[in-house]
Amino acid sequence: MDSEALRKFSALHPRPAGLTLHYGTAGFRSAAQHLDHVVFRMGLLAALRSKAVTATIGIMVTASHNPEEDNGVKLVDPLGEMLHPSWEEYATQLANAEEQELEKVITEICQKAAVNLHKDASVFIGRDTRPSSKKLSQSVIDGIQVLGGQYHDYGLVTTPQLHYMVCCQNTQGQYGKATLEGYYEKLSKAFMELIKQSHCSGEFQRHLKIDCANGIGALKLSEMKPYFPQEVLFHIYNDGTKEKLNHLCGADFVKVHQKPPGGLDMKPNERCCSFDGDADRIVYYYKDTADHFHLIDGDKIATLISIFLKELLAKVKQDFKMAVVQTAYANGNSTRYLQETLKVPVHCVKTGVKHLHHKAQEFDVGVYFEANGHGTVLFSKAAETKIRQLVKEEKDNEKREAAKMLENMIDLINQTVGDAVSDMLLVEAVLALKGLSVQQWDALYADLPNRLLKVQVADRRVIGTTDAERRALTPPGLQEKIDALVQKYRLSRAFVRPSGTEDVVRIYAEADTQENADALAHEVSLAVFHLAGGKGAPPQP
Repeated sequence: MDSEALRKFSALHPRPAGLTLHYGTAGFRSAAQHLDHVVFRMGLLAALRSKAVTATIGIMVTASHNPEEDNGVKLVDPLGEMLHPSWEEYATQLANAEEQELEKVITEICQKAAVNLHKDASVFIGRDTRPSSKKLSQSVIDGIQVLGGQYHDYGLVTTPQLHYMVCCQNTQGQYGKATLEGYYEKLSKAFMELIKQSHCSGEFQRHLKIDCANGIGALKLSEMKPYFPQEVLFHIYNDGTKEKLNHLCGADFVKVHQKPPGGLDMKPNERCCSFDGDADRIVYYYKDTADHFHLIDGDKIATLISIFLKELLAKVKQDFKMAVVQTAYANGNSTRYLQETLKVPVHCVKTGVKHLHHKAQEFDVGVYFEANGHGTVLFSKAAETKIRQLVKEEKDNEKREAAKMLENMIDLINQTVGDAVSDMLLVEAVLALKGLSVQQWDALYADLPNRLLKVQVADRRVIGTTDAERRALTPPGLQEKIDALVQKYRLSRAFVRPSGTEDVVRIYAEADTQENADALAHEVSLAVFHLAGGKGAPPQP
């Protein structure tokens, strides 16, 4: 390790006194002006991780759905998955080390993770459209170069595109070409092949209004447009030319506020969707003729995809194990519909994409979505091989056609991570193939009314949970209180969990009516306030 270069560059990216940050599911996030030293050090860490696993690592500069003033950084492991949990700890240590301790911390990481510093390092870099992202990605490059690493800077890309590139690179092109053109070609070809198999392709309406959150999604969708034929009509709104990123728009805004974004005029029964700031989440919605807003969230997207997959899997007559993975935030009626009507196994895991992804890998076909619209479908290697073989060799027409659809779905889905562009194309293809309107899709089941609240506390760690975060272990008496409150309402449930990033406790409640869901959420928030060290004034109804 070149100690002199490390000292010199570290001094160019000094750590502000008293600032401590933690690497979580979303990597690091903070106000952009506090991140220069962090991204420089994550450049160092990406080089170390690459040397440790002898593969290309990704590093993405983005703060997703956070306000434009914020930024963040996260690492991507060799197959396009999240950074390994043991390395999340190293990331936190490295980011918070004192300047003079930096070399010592790097040496410790090398010892613990058996890193050979003489090995080559290769890192792919991407960034979103925030004003601070370009300068921060330059700091990443400084970090990579200090440790003698090679890098490829993709510049402006969606987060899922970077995950895709890393996976392509490390599978020697088996997953696809590690270029933006490769991504556009693979997805558009699979989409068009699927649409071709639709019997009502002539008259099916392909108008879709897309709110791109004034972010990277708008740029990349515009680049992708030439890959589609004329009849695919994607109309882009909130393209970043006029307004600020994520301001009163984007998937997170629409989901949280249960209303349409600014900058998009909706006519009755028009299909609309919103991406988030880095295009790894998507939600759909429409207004009915009475001007009521209907949100179609990640649960309903997972349900639509599951219906279609289940039909195709039945046709190919293979013994594939399929399951849907959800978190405690999934609407109770979506779980009921999947289990009781569709007869698909449902598994509940802790909140956080890495938990969903990990569980979905246990099945031949694992569908996972968070209610917020982040999700994808994973196919086991064995299932994928079998499906591709059936396309080539199956004599029975119906079986072969179904296998062909499954093969196109495999190619259309970004299996590395939730991808708004890929998920949108998948939904559009399924709606076309099943001849469903947005209203018919919405009518599969009615969501139970629900409410999300948060309570500020002195220390979020006083809340301990179990059963995939559905029950509270600590503080004593809290779960008993929640159980008693839930008993008061029909079709109700509630749970509390600590935030992963700030000293707040998140509360979720659902019940038979909105009034009851609101009342239950409020009563649970009071219980949290009194039993878990609430700060400030007690929550008001």
